[in-house]
Amino acid sequence: MIVSVSRRTDIPNYYSDWFYRRIKEGFVCVRNPMNPKQVSRIALTPDVVDCIVFWTKNPEPMMSRLDYLAAYPYYFQFTLTGYGADIEPGVPHKKEKMIPVFQALSDRIGRDRVIWRYDPILLTNTYTPEYHLKAFGQIAAALAGYTEKCVVSFVDEYAKNKKELAALGAYELGGKECLKFAENLSKTARQNGMEIASCAERIDLSACGIKHNCCIDRELIERIIGCPIKAGKDKNQRGECGCIESVDIGTYHTCRNGCRYCYANDSEKRVRNNCDKYDPASPILCGMISDQDCVSERKVKPLKML
Repeated sequence: MIVSVSRRTDIPNYYSDWFYRRIKEGFVCVRNPMNPKQVSRIALTPDVVDCIVFWTKNPEPMMSRLDYLAAYPYYFQFTLTGYGADIEPGVPHKKEKMIPVFQALSDRIGRDRVIWRYDPILLTNTYTPEYHLKAFGQIAAALAGYTEKCVVSFVDEYAKNKKELAALGAYELGGKECLKFAENLSKTARQNGMEIASCAERIDLSACGIKHNCCIDRELIERIIGCPIKAGKDKNQRGECGCIESVDIGTYHTCRNGCRYCYANDSEKRVRNNCDKYDPASPILCGMISDQDCVSERKVKPLKML
């Protein structure tokens, strides 16, 4: 089993105490987003967990306790962009804080296990293509030697972020403009010793040197764990997504980063209400199990082909 921590919320940044408690106790409970009364109890023991994939904008709160994960293979998807507090209000200053955190994490676990995500790329009158190319270049230069791969994507419109994107005046690049922009990103990445790939993009950027990416990456996982795995495509993701199957243990409407392009929160009020329910001792994130919940053991197994 591959464990995703998490596409739905920034667990390393805000809920590391809860996560480490789940690792210590060897299980986690996850509410079904489509049917909240259905709860899965999922084993998190090393014998069934092949790899953990972390998604975060700030892993610092969990870095002092990475030794707790000694029995688990893992890697980080670390989002680091050029936006200011107007777009990412919950993320500390990039140059002063987040770049040094990225570098420290890479030094700790190895540059092959820290993937730099410059995504999503949001285009507005403030965050123009020229702005992004400059910011991307500055960050890439700072991360040279600290990562082997950069992942990029353009912002996608969802029901939960449609109004915010409209308020920001978000727009898309035309075909030729998009390819030229992508070529410049690719050139900068290569100059800084990084492979560059796209995340769930419909447009083919291979001519620009940008291949389609797999964030839950079979090749990387097999390299980290030292053996092949048997896993299919994740059917719960978009058709353009190349990720293999995984189990996400996060909860929607709990991320406190406050990013204005976010697809995982539908309102600040709902996030506040959910965060008020946070208890590091609870088996479920930002909530409790009640007598009205139907809790069932999810069957999980290792994917290693030994």
